[in-house]
Amino acid sequence: MNQYTMNILEFDKVIEEIKNYAMTERARQMIAELQPYKDIDIINTAMNETTEAAAMLAVNSSVPLISMEGIAAILAKADKEMVLVPEELNTCLTLLEGVKRVRKYMDSMQSIGPGIAAYALSMYDLSGLEEEIRRCIVNGRVDDRASSELSRIRKRSMITEDRIKQKLNEILRSPACKDMLQDSIISSRNGRYVVPVRRQDMKKFPGQAVDMSSTGSTVFMEPAAIAKLQTELDLLVIEERNEVYRILADLSRQVKEHHRQMNINMEAMVNYDFIFAKAKYSRSMDMKPVSLNRSNKILIRQGRHPLLGPNAVPLDLAIGEDYRALIITGPNTGGKTVALKTAGLLALMVQSGLHVPAAEGSEFAVFSGILADIGDGQSIEQSLSTFSSHVKNIQTILKTCGPSTLVIMDELGAGTDPAEGRGFAIAVLEEVFARGASIIATTHFGEIKEYALNTPGFENGCMAFDIKTLRPLYKLQIGSWGNSSAFLIALRLGINRHIIERAHEFTYGEKVSYDGSYDQYTEVMAVQDECQQLIMEQHRQDEYYKQKEKRERSRQYVKPDLKRGDRVYISNMEHTGIVCEEENSRGEVVVMVMGKKYSINHKRLTLHIDREDLYPENYDMDILFETKENRKKRKIMGKHHIEGLIIEQDKGKED
Repeated sequence: MNQYTMNILEFDKVIEEIKNYAMTERARQMIAELQPYKDIDIINTAMNETTEAAAMLAVNSSVPLISMEGIAAILAKADKEMVLVPEELNTCLTLLEGVKRVRKYMDSMQSIGPGIAAYALSMYDLSGLEEEIRRCIVNGRVDDRASSELSRIRKRSMITEDRIKQKLNEILRSPACKDMLQDSIISSRNGRYVVPVRRQDMKKFPGQAVDMSSTGSTVFMEPAAIAKLQTELDLLVIEERNEVYRILADLSRQVKEHHRQMNINMEAMVNYDFIFAKAKYSRSMDMKPVSLNRSNKILIRQGRHPLLGPNAVPLDLAIGEDYRALIITGPNTGGKTVALKTAGLLALMVQSGLHVPAAEGSEFAVFSGILADIGDGQSIEQSLSTFSSHVKNIQTILKTCGPSTLVIMDELGAGTDPAEGRGFAIAVLEEVFARGASIIATTHFGEIKEYALNTPGFENGCMAFDIKTLRPLYKLQIGSWGNSSAFLIALRLGINRHIIERAHEFTYGEKVSYDGSYDQYTEVMAVQDECQQLIMEQHRQDEYYKQKEKRERSRQYVKPDLKRGDRVYISNMEHTGIVCEEENSRGEVVVMVMGKKYSINHKRLTLHIDREDLYPENYDMDILFETKENRKKRKIMGKHHIEGLIIEQDKGKED
């Protein structure tokens, strides 16, 4: 799918919403990588998964999925024959317990979602490994029951520690040692039992110094009476450490032996997390599955844009049966662009196996491509104008559209001269339609509305407008076209009434009052419709006379007396331009057309408007033809000579 289209239709924002419902990082990654499919069978499978998961959540929303944080690294560590610590083994235990709960949950849901419930059959019930980890690891440490040897060592350690403490208590109570002790307490330093002895008495106390207090007044000494027992305890500690390591190594080996099964369990758990995240998103907005077809048919019933929330006005849209090109008209802020984005985004969601916020009975085609041109896409960095940005997108559309493509275009032909924009828009629509693509487009141009009215395979639609409240209704009405209602909307937004009335007079050639009752506004709208029809008829007559004039000029040619600044008509370009340089010896005249200079033979030029009728008396023509930089240079050169100062002159392109 075209990435620009997915971005402009805000598919990425839907993906971010779904990611919020996933528990595992791997599932969030799968959601981030979700793309529309082109195979109808794959789409049906993915949508059925979402449907079954949503049905399960409706019965029991407590799906026993787990986060599995760090489990992949732990399995990789075990696979390298590294010894796992108790915390890592507990993480493995959490996975094994989670698998057992998921299998039990899916077993109870077989009648509701037999398809995804069957996925649990691929998960391994590793009860033996689970029980072994649970037996050996308790409260984050290796338990005494892990082995008889560990139990024996720890019992001996306890007995030895008790004997050491008994000896130390005897020393603390001894009259001979009492005066040498700083306190009557037993403590441990560096793993050895000690008593606090005054520093001045350390040489008299029978034992070995182990540590000293921060002030230096107390020396912690191990009494000679417990030295043998302490050595015995040290050996037992070493034996315990070795036995614990052996037990952990054995458990790690068992995890490694079940590496494949645990990886499959982990992938199944992630897959369930992925499916249920889509289902939770579906339930959050009461979304529904839809029917699919291969016949380029779209039927949206009560569709809502998923990012606009439950208050969005539902959209009803149909295309693909009697027509495959829908031209939508209506006022600005009336919801035309939202209608386009809703249709396009829902199509992307459907082909990604997602439910959509639409009523039952909705149906979507499976397109090989969805292409969109929405918004002006202006970029200061790229220096693209509104029209240039549209043209770049349309160029991509023309290169890639085909019989199974959905093309969405907003305000086609906007951003340039209205006359040229209308012609360009109709030509693009004609070409895209000829390539077999389905089209949903918006426009304000009356000629495009008429083109759609008179062209087989095209249909008009309009966004409803409430003339009484002067507010758009955001509802699409197929089979009719609408006015832009620009004057009425501007009036509602606070533009002074006399400005609106003057604008209407300039546009339609009639004076109309915009201050009155509902009936008067209805009359205004009727006048607009009538004027629009007259304008279209006038346009056709102008085109006829334009062609007639062209034929007459070709039959009878009179050499024009062209002066710098005259506006001329260029027959081969069918455009007007301004004379920059008068005729040279070769009969060529330099003419500026849309900011560019062309050398054109005088036979292709006719005077359109004399310069005396275009500009004030003594008007400086250099303002038109010279750059600001060159004018500055000429002014400087007029005062004095500057070495190296050059004026570059564009002599015009060859015609």
